[in-house]
Amino acid sequence: MLDIKIIRDRPEEVRKALARRNGDFPIDELLEVDLEYRKALTESEALNRRSNEIANLFKSGQVAKEQADVLKQETKEIKANAAKIDELRRDFDTRVETLLLAIPNAPDDSVPVGKDETENVEIKSWGEIPKIENPKHHYELGESLGVLDFERGVKIAQSRFTVLMDMGAKMERAIMNFMLDLHGAKGYREVFPPILVNRASMQGTGQLPKFDGDFYKCADDELYLIPTSEVSVTNLYRDEVLKEEQLPIHHCAYTPNFRREAGSAGKDTRGYIRQHQFNKVELVKFCLPENSDAEHEKLTADAEAILEALKLPYRRMLLCAGDMGFSAKKCYDLEVWFPAQNKFREISSCSNFGDFQARRANLKYKPADGTKARYMHTLNGSGLAIGRTFAAILENYQQADGSVKVPSVLVPYLNGVTELRPSEPNSLVASRK
Repeated sequence: MLDIKIIRDRPEEVRKALARRNGDFPIDELLEVDLEYRKALTESEALNRRSNEIANLFKSGQVAKEQADVLKQETKEIKANAAKIDELRRDFDTRVETLLLAIPNAPDDSVPVGKDETENVEIKSWGEIPKIENPKHHYELGESLGVLDFERGVKIAQSRFTVLMDMGAKMERAIMNFMLDLHGAKGYREVFPPILVNRASMQGTGQLPKFDGDFYKCADDELYLIPTSEVSVTNLYRDEVLKEEQLPIHHCAYTPNFRREAGSAGKDTRGYIRQHQFNKVELVKFCLPENSDAEHEKLTADAEAILEALKLPYRRMLLCAGDMGFSAKKCYDLEVWFPAQNKFREISSCSNFGDFQARRANLKYKPADGTKARYMHTLNGSGLAIGRTFAAILENYQQADGSVKVPSVLVPYLNGVTELRPSEPNSLVASRK
């Protein structure tokens, strides 16, 4: 969340920054409630001072009998008024927090103005677009190769669930292990966290309360299936105060992830691009505030290194303020080339959150100079979405005979397999009716 002191002291600056997000945010209401809260706090402090004065008078033994009765009555009135004001303060405190939780992060000055993805800015592109005559879609290749079984996924669950068969399952696992190994070699400490988290964890990273209803939730418990391991990993140090010398901390994590995709009707309903359950390797960083910009560039480059090792053409896009996620102050999207669609598709979002998540999750560090604890900065990015990486490999490495070459860096993870061949007639892939 944003710092209430900054909103209070520089409201016009905050309004101007948030106006770039093209939304209506309750800044004015927050300031009004905050003013009432501070009035109640001042009144409460005045009552406490007067209560202490009366107590000291009685302790002095110099209170006359006729004055004692008056002071005792005043003490009763003070206690009654204090109780009412304390209740009012608690109500104001809850309202202030609720309003703060509804306000997104302020975009960094380097973030371009824009309403949607059409106004994002290309920063770089890498790789040569493959020349493929009449390229097939990944889902066509996946079915003919016998590696993606969409019909059985629907049968045992519902739409947007997919069964990976034989070399499909092996490829998914190979991609995961390759990503974890490459990031581990760069200094990321691997974590395998819970995929069920509590509400505090979802709130800490900004998923709740803003996007309540977009996630799978256990009916009998206050637990959510994670939409990304960013939630689990970022909350590892929630409500802790680390030492400055412990930072930066770099983590990578593989997890399955779950999203209801409630607002995506009609988008990517066919294929392996937009699933309710999908696998991903996530990169999460905790660092000193003064280093977060540099750490953001490094994190993005680490995600790009996966695409370059796989020799998949991609581009880096700087998101405009109107297309940026709720918690991010700056975000790069990496988009990989899909030949059959003849366009780039997002495969990773690499975000710098500043201290926005840290304030929500109470992530602090103690400076080496002994001054009071400060909020650290958090960053994260997909490194990468495994299913989309698999789909991109199928399309970019397809051959005229229907086979798909295996990227050379994955061959050791597949016991020397160098290509995926079309299925035999007795394939277990579900036949179409």
